Amino acid sequence: MNIFGFTIKPSASPEEKVASVVTPTNSDGSLVVNSGIFGEAYGVAFDIDGQIKNEVELINRYRTLAAYPEVSEAVEDIINEAISMSGDESVCSISVDALPVPATIKKKIVESFEEVLNLFDFNSRGHEIFERWYVDGKVYYQILLDVDKPKLGIQELREIDPRKIKKIKNIKKKRMPSGIEVIDEVEEYFLFNDQGITSTTTAGIRLSPDSVVMSTSGIIDQTNGLILSNLHKAIKPANQLKMLEDAVVIYRIVRAPERRVFYIDVGGLPKGKAEQYVTDIMNKFKNKLVYDAHTGEVADSKKHLSMMEDFWMPRRDGGKGTEITTLPGGQGLGQLDDLDYFKDKLYHSLNVPIGRMKPETGFSLGRSNEVSRDEIKFAKFIDKQQSKFAQLLLGALRVQLVSKGIINSSDWESFNQKIRVKFARDNYFSELKEVEILNNRAQAALQMDSMVGKYYSREWVQRKILRLSDNEIEEINKQNSEDKKSNPELFGIEPEQQNVELSPEGNNDDQNS
Repeated sequence: MNIFGFTIKPSASPEEKVASVVTPTNSDGSLVVNSGIFGEAYGVAFDIDGQIKNEVELINRYRTLAAYPEVSEAVEDIINEAISMSGDESVCSISVDALPVPATIKKKIVESFEEVLNLFDFNSRGHEIFERWYVDGKVYYQILLDVDKPKLGIQELREIDPRKIKKIKNIKKKRMPSGIEVIDEVEEYFLFNDQGITSTTTAGIRLSPDSVVMSTSGIIDQTNGLILSNLHKAIKPANQLKMLEDAVVIYRIVRAPERRVFYIDVGGLPKGKAEQYVTDIMNKFKNKLVYDAHTGEVADSKKHLSMMEDFWMPRRDGGKGTEITTLPGGQGLGQLDDLDYFKDKLYHSLNVPIGRMKPETGFSLGRSNEVSRDEIKFAKFIDKQQSKFAQLLLGALRVQLVSKGIINSSDWESFNQKIRVKFARDNYFSELKEVEILNNRAQAALQMDSMVGKYYSREWVQRKILRLSDNEIEEINKQNSEDKKSNPELFGIEPEQQNVELSPEGNNDDQNS
């Protein structure tokens, strides 16, 4: 069966491959099959162990878990930190300063990235896309490209349900003269079935790997190779919390009210007549009114039984006669220590600082050293998630650049290591930390000012104390030179010295004085 979609061919012939007996690392959760065993002629990938079926069930479970109130709140907090959509600033941008290419190529790469963002409608739907990726653990998009006019670039990005697609790696081996089987070729493609892919799937459409862009959580179950969501470790504590909450509710309903015990004197009546006598007395005095929340009516429902009804017990001759006693209600109904324990356990599994999830805990706008360690860990966790999610945007950018002829397919591997996707941040802690670090560096540089020209150079202070890069130093020196010409009084330069030619690093006499 032919593969549907387009393929980006390398611009140059590949180098001679080195034989290996080791299967490539499965870092994307693909299903590894061997040619000729899994229905290769029809493009079918059977799953003997039920891996695909379990994967579909996992996604369904993740989506159900995400609707749980505590989990939903935590996921929303994570998404708001990762995808900031406040203000007029773009949700994300791209940095190409490290690319060894002319400025014109850099400009085209930036423009292509903006086109990719528009195709995703990222400024409007970035929050939604990131949520699906975070909950499901993966996200797939089909790239629609006019193969007759590739210079037009990507025409559309169409989302694919992760339960309907699976990446396949077909390992083809050959036997060496020594008798050892080595891997000859690894064929990759995506298997798509609109009805969903399960262990019973018998047909599917092959999609070329270049026509599908994907991003996963990067969390792989080493036992079965499944891609797991970040919510996977929250399944158990969420279920425990839910069961405990249900148990607490039942206990409150059953034990909260006080009940009465009626001991009815039946004298010497036979057993049958005694039971009938007790029943008659119970029906005569029992008054069971219920409130209907749907209609707002109060009705008598004697025909219904409940766990909160009183007890009616017969008593023979020789007893105390008819007696009514009261059973106390449950004790310690306000103790929720066990519930708080499992709730904290759930919050820990969701990677969200507990202080954010508890309403009684306020947010402190103090110094960065007063911020809890949990907030620091949370900021690093968000950075990691953004880096994983950015592979979706970079994958689409690759196809856009190659199809338009801006770069060659062979150049992308080196470019990909130097391109950085920057997400807008509104995290107060991050801003506070940056300002405080800059202030501390400025104070250290000011204290060393008297030693500049004697023991240290100005450039050494800029590099070691202020931690400025070469580009930043060059740009700052250029700006200082321009400011000295336009505003000489700011630098203590007399008006008659304005015509004196200054070096980019300033007047040498001023530096040494």
